[in-house]
Amino acid sequence: MEFTSRQLRAFQLVAQHRSFTRAAEVLFITPSGLSVLIRELENQLGFRLFDRTTRRVVLTACGTELLAVTQRHLHELDAAVSRIGRTAEEATYVLSVGAPPLVASNILPQAIKEFRNQRPDVCIQIFDANITTILERVEAGKLDMGLGIFRNVPGIRRTPFFRFSLMVIRADRDAALHRVATPWSALKGETLISLPPTSPIQQIVDKHLMKTRVICKRGALVNSLDTQIALVEADEGVAIIPSFGLPACRNRKVVMSRLSNPVVSLEFQQIRDRGRKLAPVADEFTGFLKSYIGRWAGRAGIL
Repeated sequence: MEFTSRQLRAFQLVAQHRSFTRAAEVLFITPSGLSVLIRELENQLGFRLFDRTTRRVVLTACGTELLAVTQRHLHELDAAVSRIGRTAEEATYVLSVGAPPLVASNILPQAIKEFRNQRPDVCIQIFDANITTILERVEAGKLDMGLGIFRNVPGIRRTPFFRFSLMVIRADRDAALHRVATPWSALKGETLISLPPTSPIQQIVDKHLMKTRVICKRGALVNSLDTQIALVEADEGVAIIPSFGLPACRNRKVVMSRLSNPVVSLEFQQIRDRGRKLAPVADEFTGFLKSYIGRWAGRAGIL
């Protein structure tokens, strides 16, 4: 036999109040609707639960026996629902974020620490990798979101996240190099430490070197921005990097200035699976991270 909790609760309330009218009021249904529930339950059981007259409602012997079991069942059900609800409210929400190594190591940790102060119930997991791997994991549902510069891919929603600019960094060996802006033309003849030609950042750099007709000496070719910055510190050449590299540069003896004539902006994006709905905390963290980056980038004058 299959009984619904609504039928059993209706039976319990009628037994408790000894009135179909008062029990119906508690369930927010009509007395006739309540009578249907009880009649269906009695038909399934094969015996009467109440003796009814115009003046009173009394449990039958079978009804009295069933009531003890029903009360225990409903009590356990209510307790379980309440316990599970509390557990769900107290549970930690896990949000996984993919980002290039430089962003993952120099921006996200401190941002996550600050975010935890206002949302201690949220755990942010960082996945550091190149943008191709990040994109693949977002597509596979293994990451909630990714940050970086991505190509347009079907099924993936790209949202503008932050606008950075291209900067030139040099070894900090001359006070005269400490300037806010440097024209592209000043890079002529410099030894340029570069990323691979397949890198979206390097493609933008090469495009503007060609556009401004600036010819540089080709220095080391490396795979990461962190290595570029380290080689610049070692005075192996200069590098052109996005301004989100500022936190990493502060830990090195390098100076950074914005490239001008022209100023070149890069659109940093957030990607998500279009078909996957994330919890509201994902948007909350996104908004916080934008604000966090805006604070230090604004102070540094690199927006």
